[in-house]
Amino acid sequence: MSSLSVNVYVEGPSDKYAMETLLSPLIQQKKQQGIAVEFFESPSGDKKKTSLTKVPVKAANTLLNRLDTYVVAVPDLYPMNRGFPHTNAGELIAGMKAEFQKALERKAPDCDPRIAERFRAFCFKHDLEALLLASEEALRSHLGVSQFKQEWRQDVEEQDDKNPPKRIVERLFQECGKKYHDVVDAPLILSKVRYEEVAARCPQGFGPFVDFLQSL
Repeated sequence: MSSLSVNVYVEGPSDKYAMETLLSPLIQQKKQQGIAVEFFESPSGDKKKTSLTKVPVKAANTLLNRLDTYVVAVPDLYPMNRGFPHTNAGELIAGMKAEFQKALERKAPDCDPRIAERFRAFCFKHDLEALLLASEEALRSHLGVSQFKQEWRQDVEEQDDKNPPKRIVERLFQECGKKYHDVVDAPLILSKVRYEEVAARCPQGFGPFVDFLQSL
């Protein structure tokens, strides 16, 4: 029986399946340590907006009743200013924490302040597909090519926010005469890489999330 639960909310099914695949070794390692890491989709509706505004409320509801749990939010940074104003990862994370604190104060204004430590917020910068760009060899193998014509910033989390990683990946598939299906392709590509290497290539968004899981 697990002594600690970690409920991780991501925007949609592609994020969920990709994370379960990429982080499978870490999830299994934590399971052996009595820590259950589970991924969930954000509530229905505009997934970016519900990630930022509804997940913090769900976190408050959960954490007021369960002392053996962490609730973690990992939405995309793209598109910006959805849910509440934010133009960078710091503002997005601060905004989610503020939403959580407001929900906590509405429900239990005199609760133990340490409950807030059980809600953690991160983000993909600018979206999940940054991890695919960080896995270029696996991406090329998946598409059956030795090199791409298209180029992108090697610091994969520093793409232009008007041209996020997902759009780049879609064009790479088109370049190879294929259509990108995120729910299928993202997990398949990430099944061929080590999460530690991807985290090292994504030190701004994904890396801190992995560091958090490893620290438990």
